Amino acid sequence: METDHRDHLGLAALVPLLTDGVVTLRAHHAEDVDAILEQCLDADAQRWTTVPRGYTREDAEGFTDRARAAWGDPRGNRLWAIEAVLDEDSGTPSYAGAVDLRPGEARTTASIGYALHPRARGAGVMARAVRLLAAHVFETGPWGTPVSRIHWRAIVGNWGSRRVAWATGFTFHGVVPESHVDPDDPERALDSWHASLGRDDALTPVAPWLEAVVIEGDGLRLRPWRAEDIDAIEERHDPEHWMPGRSTLGRDMFPAWLARRHELMAEASGVDWCVADTATDRALGGVTVFSRSGPLTGDVGELGYQLFPSARGRHVARRAAALAISHALAPRDRGGLGLRRLVSETAADNVASNRVLMANGFVSFGREHDVDPLPGAAWGDALYWERLTPPNRPGPGSGGGHPGLRSTGPG
Repeated sequence: METDHRDHLGLAALVPLLTDGVVTLRAHHAEDVDAILEQCLDADAQRWTTVPRGYTREDAEGFTDRARAAWGDPRGNRLWAIEAVLDEDSGTPSYAGAVDLRPGEARTTASIGYALHPRARGAGVMARAVRLLAAHVFETGPWGTPVSRIHWRAIVGNWGSRRVAWATGFTFHGVVPESHVDPDDPERALDSWHASLGRDDALTPVAPWLEAVVIEGDGLRLRPWRAEDIDAIEERHDPEHWMPGRSTLGRDMFPAWLARRHELMAEASGVDWCVADTATDRALGGVTVFSRSGPLTGDVGELGYQLFPSARGRHVARRAAALAISHALAPRDRGGLGLRRLVSETAADNVASNRVLMANGFVSFGREHDVDPLPGAAWGDALYWERLTPPNRPGPGSGGGHPGLRSTGPG
């Protein structure tokens, strides 16, 4: 990383110029106005940021003026323009977006904001820019004192911003309800994600961002869930102790459930696949490999699955579980999850689900008595299962029916 000070519009002594040879952070120029106007009129900028609606060229000119003037305030915001080559044919660097640092609750803390021009998205430009800024402020500080922690937040659903924070090593702290102004309705507050980056943190991902890669075999396709899969969800009347309500797919809860699955994959806590028929691609149910205690980066994971009623009785659960198991136990350098051991938990009376596990090489290693409340003031037992790689015992014949685990993944 190079640090320099160049004279442009009288900001030579104020705005550090930072570059990694690909991306450069510099002072805003009057020549940036047209690109800033394009960026702020982009649909994503309007959706996820608080740029004024009906943004005009005058707004863009005012922004560049304020960005430069803030450097003269000892505690003002610190805004850099991002410059990168966006047209490989010309090879000429141009305006690519902006990144800014705002004073925090103490002189050693700050919050970060960033936005890219549409032409610069998807090429890793912003991650480079954030690393440049973080390395600089952790070392020297923009207000005379080195910063020890940078905070980030974004409206829940702003996956582009979250992906940048993930790529640059931010640790996620959760969702704060109604903590961000709605860009389209100032009378309403939206939920926001929160994360932070410490001075001693590596500027690389804390954990992998897991993906529901497409896996096909035996007449089934495991693929990512899609919003339109809601049309395939069927009403179910399984015993309540077979699966907690928060995990049982229903149409009313599906949008929130799907959003949470995306978050869990971003946190590396689990992977959820839609189980679909290869001929029709219609959703038949789901299968998941997850961790109850943080990122799925060790060597143990938990298996869960559930089917819609019309898919039962055709060994769909056994076949879907086999595909997920193969992926989970495959080495990471071959695209798998690199797990050594899989576990699962079922209600003892869920015979069909137990058969699915046995058919896939699982063996029961424990029984917990009287843990599931049953109708009529009775209690049922739970079974605990495991499979090692290679499996420590051959699985018996195939199973079927309508399996449903006690838990199909974290909440």
